[in-house]
Amino acid sequence: MCGIVGYVGESQAAPILLEGLEKLEYRGYDSAGIAVYDGKKINMKKAMGRLKVLNELTHGGELLPGKLGIGHTRWATHGAPSDINAHPHFNKDQSIVVVHNGIIENYLKLKHRLESKGYEFVSETDTEVIAHLLDYYYDRDPLEAITKVMHRMEGSYALGIIFADHPEEMYAVRKDSPLIVGHTKDGSIIASDVPAVLKYTRDVVFIQNEEIVKLTEDKLEFYNIDEEVIEKETTHIDWDVNAAEKGGYEHFMLKEMYEQPKAILDTFSPRIKGNEVVIDELGMSDDEIRAVKKIMIVACGSAYHAGVTGKYIFEGLTRIPVEVDTASEFRYRDPIIEDGTLLIVISQSGETADSLAAIREAHAKGGKVLGIVNVVGSSIAREADNVMYTWAGPEIAVATTKAYSCQLIAEYLLAMKFAHVRGKISDAELADMIEDMKELPAQVEMLLNNKKNIQKFANRYLAAKDIFYIGRGIDYAIAMEGSLKMKEISYVHSDAYAAGELKHGTISLVEDGTLVTAILTQENLYKKMISNMEEVKTRGAFVMAVTNVDNTEVERNADYVMYIPKTNKYFTNTLAIIPLQLFGYYVAVGKGCDVDKPRNLAKSVTVE
Repeated sequence: MCGIVGYVGESQAAPILLEGLEKLEYRGYDSAGIAVYDGKKINMKKAMGRLKVLNELTHGGELLPGKLGIGHTRWATHGAPSDINAHPHFNKDQSIVVVHNGIIENYLKLKHRLESKGYEFVSETDTEVIAHLLDYYYDRDPLEAITKVMHRMEGSYALGIIFADHPEEMYAVRKDSPLIVGHTKDGSIIASDVPAVLKYTRDVVFIQNEEIVKLTEDKLEFYNIDEEVIEKETTHIDWDVNAAEKGGYEHFMLKEMYEQPKAILDTFSPRIKGNEVVIDELGMSDDEIRAVKKIMIVACGSAYHAGVTGKYIFEGLTRIPVEVDTASEFRYRDPIIEDGTLLIVISQSGETADSLAAIREAHAKGGKVLGIVNVVGSSIAREADNVMYTWAGPEIAVATTKAYSCQLIAEYLLAMKFAHVRGKISDAELADMIEDMKELPAQVEMLLNNKKNIQKFANRYLAAKDIFYIGRGIDYAIAMEGSLKMKEISYVHSDAYAAGELKHGTISLVEDGTLVTAILTQENLYKKMISNMEEVKTRGAFVMAVTNVDNTEVERNADYVMYIPKTNKYFTNTLAIIPLQLFGYYVAVGKGCDVDKPRNLAKSVTVE
């Protein structure tokens, strides 16, 4: 996520803003900017790239004098990374300035309304809409203007706002995006997270949804959306800086696992309109969707495993034939790309070298490319003909968790839309799937809260040398991702197999005490999977099963069972991966591995 810092008080604001933003670099960003009021006007500096660029541009803040200011590190969502799209953003006469974390879902509607009233926009962001909307409703009363804007915005936001004709005040607003405020020794400060303020104060107030704060040098005043004064409690922070950056979690990976419910919600909720799937940025008409005759999915690592899941989902729902390739091999087989072929490229970073090469191979053969990426404005997003974004936010841990989960959600949505447009599922079937999807965040959270039981089980296998993951159908895809989570962070050898392949060689490796993890979420394959579990148990394996909550029959053939809630058969991977993520994590922690930065691995593979 982006980072926000703001200060009002007796000290120079710019150095405080820059230092605070530096403490939020871990959140990920592509550009940064600060705005400071010097007593006469609001001055602003913005720059793409690392904070070092902005620091040099402002001489460490010296070129922007003033005791009231706001700053921002941006991770692009609306509009590619650029100086213009970087925050802060002004209103038309530069008398109001705003920084924003989050996504305004109805920004296009608001933008068109403002344009009809003569407002002009210089950026591609949803944030500039907020600045102009504040201008439209502003009549010398900041609080009134802010509440009117809040009533009209849909989505998530944390805002820092300065009004030039209120030179001793700063305003902060929150809905779904984190924001804290506190007193320093000589002023008041706002930030997205604790690390930015620890140098100045350890007593903070956590702002809740639809609350507004008016900050002055010596006072904090809190209001609800109805402009009523409310009381807030102060929290004392005892964390050290590293712990605070991780939100109190031991590792970023664990923190990111716990962010999955929100990331999943953020990915599907803007795309569900009543009982319809609407993907605004997709850019494919219904006729273009109907014209697709074949889908080829290309990706690397965990994204490839998401692609394997996608094969089952797209073929099952849309009846379009699907091929899945690892990106590094795609172009070397001289792929056949005929009219009506859609290449789907999946990537968290949008910069994966092999995946980019696959796009260029497809284009050279006249193919059409759809990118599923997490980073707006990335190379894959730019080079693909159409794009769908996963709103996972930046991941810091090398081993992906929430980005992978959001890739699954993106595929579910695409397959549902394609199937409905092509007449393969009815309105009622689509509505049922949407209702099941809405349950996923709460179901994921419930599974995460079972971590203590999984940790106890993981502690029994810290000395494991080999672990096998097996599954059939869509469960084979989840077996691959579960195996990868284990090997990449714990360094335990693990492999995934289609369960029917056991007797074609793999079963010779199973011996007394070997751990075999069996995934069975597809009801039509229960009996076949139970037979495979019996095969390995008779050869001495210890069997751990991941299955649906009503499949108690599995307990006869499994030594340990992790149950997942009931959901649509195509959505089970979203739930089944959670206990496997936790299992891999706790084995790695127990072995003393560097969970966030496993050896020899990088977050984004930008070379072949």
